[in-house]
Amino acid sequence: MNEIELVCFKMISALGAARSAFMEAIVAAKKGNFEEAQSLIEEGQQQRLKGHEIHFELLQKDSSGNKVPFSLLLLHSEDQMMSAEILQVTSEEILALYQRLEKIEKA
Repeated sequence: MNEIELVCFKMISALGAARSAFMEAIVAAKKGNFEEAQSLIEEGQQQRLKGHEIHFELLQKDSSGNKVPFSLLLLHSEDQMMSAEILQVTSEEILALYQRLEKIEKA
């Protein structure tokens, strides 16, 4: 396995964990477990940031003249990063909506 493939797999691993945490947060919010949902969002955010930092290494390498070769694996890791970012925002919004809904129902 070459260096770029290893970096891509590290990204995919971290970002996959982030996506899973965000999805679990949505399920927890739906069940009314708001503290658990918030904790899962924070866990997902830490994993997403780890993936983003790994991606930044690729950007630094590319910008310093060491061109990063394109591959489907790189494309997949970039896709994982984008979907993790979208899922983070979505899970935060869904948590807020369920919390708001609970307040309305209790009123």
